[in-house]
Amino acid sequence: MKVINFAEQNSVINTFLRELRSVDIQCDSMRFRRNIERIGEVMAYELSKTLHYEAETIMTPLAPTEMNVLRDRIVLATVLRAGLPLHSGFFNYFDSAENAFVSAYRRYTDESQTNVEIVVEYMAAPSLEGKVLILADPMLATGGSMELAYTALLRNGTPKEVHFASVIASQQAVDYLRKIMPENATLWVGAIDPILNEHKYIVPGLGDAGDLCFGTKL
Repeated sequence: MKVINFAEQNSVINTFLRELRSVDIQCDSMRFRRNIERIGEVMAYELSKTLHYEAETIMTPLAPTEMNVLRDRIVLATVLRAGLPLHSGFFNYFDSAENAFVSAYRRYTDESQTNVEIVVEYMAAPSLEGKVLILADPMLATGGSMELAYTALLRNGTPKEVHFASVIASQQAVDYLRKIMPENATLWVGAIDPILNEHKYIVPGLGDAGDLCFGTKL
């Protein structure tokens, strides 16, 4: 699996990440959501350079002209609920894409909240057969939710190409996905952080992306 880490580049994504991480800025939920959306937009633009295009003649008011037009059929998938702003950023650019949604959430299995399992309860998706699948999940902590969402989506066919997109990933999750995902898949990530804490949160990370986007939950 190829990994594109934007923290290793001079990219405006780093500016958006600074605001997402900062406790002085991230409390503005509207700005937090918009920054994740903007990261999705930049990633979509960069990803678009890798897709398949064909020449097409377009008629302008003055004369015909030939342009390269995107020919890949794209399915944008995300993990509810935290993935919605990142998905929206991709959808702003791939606005003719089909869409898929998977509900996946973490559930602690002990009182100390150190053992966690990922639960998938719902999926809505079109056929993936022969299409480009882009699966967006902003926080890649253990890699478990991404793995289960991807496995669930494969019930609807085999994509010709797979891209995973995250705002922040742990090194552990990246190493795990490299072992289990197709070799020709690509992970697009804003930054890779070194560790997980005892509650399986990324450190330094940015906190709970779902809560920061949409408010705390019971």
